[in-house]
Amino acid sequence: MDILIVDGYNVIGAWPELRELKNKDFSAARDRLIEKMAEYQAYSGYRVIIVFDAHFVKGIEKKYKNYKVEVIFTRTNETADERIEKLAISLNNIKTQIHVATSDFTEQWAIFGQGALRKSSRELLNEMNHVESRINKRVKKIQKEQPISKIPLNKEVAEIFEKWRRGQQ
Repeated sequence: MDILIVDGYNVIGAWPELRELKNKDFSAARDRLIEKMAEYQAYSGYRVIIVFDAHFVKGIEKKYKNYKVEVIFTRTNETADERIEKLAISLNNIKTQIHVATSDFTEQWAIFGQGALRKSSRELLNEMNHVESRINKRVKKIQKEQPISKIPLNKEVAEIFEKWRRGQQ
């Protein structure tokens, strides 16, 4: 099993689209990263965990799942780097390959020492662009081959049915 652990704020600061969005709406940048990582997870099959520092979100440690992506906000006095290192140690076993996405050079060396593979934020962005390109090609191919419905539906109703089909309501 492959696991990708993402240093959330590091990636947001490194990706141009997310950095620009962060300047306007910080939580929207977080949400957009989670959406992109959900696409990555669906395409790659990796287990994806995004870790955010708590100092940007006041309160206690929080974990939740959004799509199939695990999102962790660290404890108040814990950095994302510390949590990522702990996760790399606890999840590492003979059947698992840990990948950590961060451009923090010190963090890269620390997780490399734990047996995890490092991936810079830029490398992850390049992979994400490739994934999105492949998804778009698949969607176009499926739309091209999709049989025309025997029941005429307007675009709005068709979109509602598609959301239901995907379980997004």
